[in-house]
Amino acid sequence: MMGSEIMLSKVRTCSITGLEVTRIEVEVDISNGLPNINVVGLPDTSIKESKERVRAAIKNSDLDFPMKRITINLSPADTKKEGSHFDLPIALGILGASNQVPLDNLKETLILGELSLDGRTNKVNGVLPMLLEMYNQGIKKVIIPYENLEEAKIVEGIEAIPVKNLKEIALHLIGEEKIPNYIGESNYNNKEGISTEDFKNIRGQENLKRGLEIAASGNHNLLMVGPPGSGKTMAARSIPSILPKLTFYEALEITKIYSVAGLINSNEGLVKNRPFRSPHHTSSVVALTGGGRVPKPGEVSLSHYGVLFLDELPEFNKQALEVLRQPLEDRSINISRVNGSYRYPADFMLIASMNPCPCGHYGTDSGHECTCTPYEIRRYSNKISGPLMDRIDIIVETSSVEYKDLISNNRAESSNEIRYRVERARDIQLDRYKNTNYIFNSQLSGESIKKYCLLTSSAKKLMDLAFDKMKLSARGYSRILKVARTIADLDERNVITDNHLAEALQYRNINKS
Repeated sequence: MMGSEIMLSKVRTCSITGLEVTRIEVEVDISNGLPNINVVGLPDTSIKESKERVRAAIKNSDLDFPMKRITINLSPADTKKEGSHFDLPIALGILGASNQVPLDNLKETLILGELSLDGRTNKVNGVLPMLLEMYNQGIKKVIIPYENLEEAKIVEGIEAIPVKNLKEIALHLIGEEKIPNYIGESNYNNKEGISTEDFKNIRGQENLKRGLEIAASGNHNLLMVGPPGSGKTMAARSIPSILPKLTFYEALEITKIYSVAGLINSNEGLVKNRPFRSPHHTSSVVALTGGGRVPKPGEVSLSHYGVLFLDELPEFNKQALEVLRQPLEDRSINISRVNGSYRYPADFMLIASMNPCPCGHYGTDSGHECTCTPYEIRRYSNKISGPLMDRIDIIVETSSVEYKDLISNNRAESSNEIRYRVERARDIQLDRYKNTNYIFNSQLSGESIKKYCLLTSSAKKLMDLAFDKMKLSARGYSRILKVARTIADLDERNVITDNHLAEALQYRNINKS
């Protein structure tokens, strides 16, 4: 029951904006006056509504809601707060201020949780990035909804108390009921993931498989051009099977993004497979880049450390395609809104596919005659701008699969065999760039290209000839050198030879007739 003394209580929580976390102190003051609840400190709508959820949750948990004047301050007062995870700290603050539960042991405890009207706790988004930042600031204990437990276990050393309802935590604080706690520990073990596609199932298309291997080795962007039914989509879906397994750091970064987006599986916690995102061509600019009233990560961020596959590239809205230029270059996306700017990482590999014309049979050996007019073909190809094409490192032309390839019993290379070479090439890059900010060849820029992309004398002559012949831009020139550097790494050579450069040039010299 509520004690006679009215007092002030303080509990700790935090606020998250994008992936930036701020420590918040919830101060609750109960005083005599007309029954009312005022929430101050720049709360958003979801926090203003929390007072009604909290009132019902306390009442329906067999606890007393004080019929007094209640003032709730979210400090610091000049920081915008948003999210339903303030429900539980506000409820405990009210119970503490009305002497129903002791809060002495919660001075260095972080509290997160949304409440239902019956007092149950609901899963909240963004728990992992919040806990990681708060742990770095010295917080070692957290009270969270039970459904967020697996996510909390990822943070090594933090003590998590999972709560199923408000009454349970009240009894725990009083000492009448003990809630078991869990200590986070790093026991990351990424077992072999289950891939739906394997390169051994792709018949023929050796040129395409080679291009995808190079793209995976250096994290290069790739465009497939070919008629319908040539296996472009199947090849794209096979790419995750040749990519190296996620490191713990990569898994943590991906999980933080998925946590904010509310896409974490309650039973798994950590994302252990590289993302493969394939948005439909009707997707809007906001769906790709992220946004909304409170901006959430879009497809470019959900593809972080994975693959963003855009099937039927010219069918996408041209404005949506153009906004990809900035994240492809900067490997992050900045979203500006009236209430602030949000930054999400977007270090993804772009894999795209397209037909050579609207009907898909122009200039192909598919056996079908093209029915498109020259104007329709030109209009179709012009949907992809030159600046966007400049950001694509590898262009591969695919052809129709021949009957002899479909019925052949010849053994094709499996994804595991290709992955071995990809991992070897990536290990070479990690060793080469160990004292730099680079990880992949595709990230090289400026002077670093001159330093690491060394050409033999014959390769230099070939590059001089190709630059004028192909009318390359500075960006196109740099991307050819970076692809050639990856091909040399697959060949385990320190210097780029004319053979390596010739293959790289082949992936830029698409037939434009």
